[in-house]
Amino acid sequence: MKIISYNVNGLRSALSKGLLEWVREADPDVLCLQEIKAGREPLDVSGFAALGYHAYLHPAQKPGYSGVATFSKQQPLAVVEGCGQSIYDTEGRVLRLDFADCAVLNVYMPSGTSGPERQAFKVAWLHFFRRYVRELQAAGAPPLVIGGDFNCCQREIDLHNPKANQNSTGFTPEERKWFADLLQDGFTDSFRHHHGDATGHYSWWTYRAGARARNVGWRLDHLLVDTELVPRVQEAHLLPDIVHSDHCPALLVFNS
Repeated sequence: MKIISYNVNGLRSALSKGLLEWVREADPDVLCLQEIKAGREPLDVSGFAALGYHAYLHPAQKPGYSGVATFSKQQPLAVVEGCGQSIYDTEGRVLRLDFADCAVLNVYMPSGTSGPERQAFKVAWLHFFRRYVRELQAAGAPPLVIGGDFNCCQREIDLHNPKANQNSTGFTPEERKWFADLLQDGFTDSFRHHHGDATGHYSWWTYRAGARARNVGWRLDHLLVDTELVPRVQEAHLLPDIVHSDHCPALLVFNS
């Protein structure tokens, strides 16, 4: 089972840059996209259907903003749009697909970069999301794979310049503690499980100052797996050479 998570920074834009051709080559079983930015007109996903995917979209109500979409070759046993909280569901933050042996939770977390009000919104979301996941675990949901743009770095090795960003959104002490607590709830960062403390691996680069060419980035995109699934993890990588967005895809492969 191959799962790919990718913040496409606008699905229409990514499609115009050859996204479908890359998906055909990469051939994931499940593709989780974030920041699809649906407009007033419905997004055309017929190209994904032609590749054999079932399409599930949870766009934001605000045109051109946020939203998630999951494409799966296997029809899921259940699909859950949103998390049951309208303040978050109107922004298209969460989409869950349940399969026989796992559930894939596609998430686009708030960035908090537009000012103190949105940072406060982000922190409230993070604490809500942790409670939400714990409730899913307690309710007997299949083992979770949580994939998406977390807009958070976990450790200093996950961004190029940690010393200058100790209090920057995405790397505040509160966000780092939240991330550590989430992992303590029974999850493993699949990338770190596979690559250890390797440095220089990022999934997002600002468009400014040639940051991507210089690899001055942040690892904001993650695929976390329930501890129960860890023995099945075969591969976990970032794909920085894939360029349809200011992010790059994250990939996870399970043994059957």
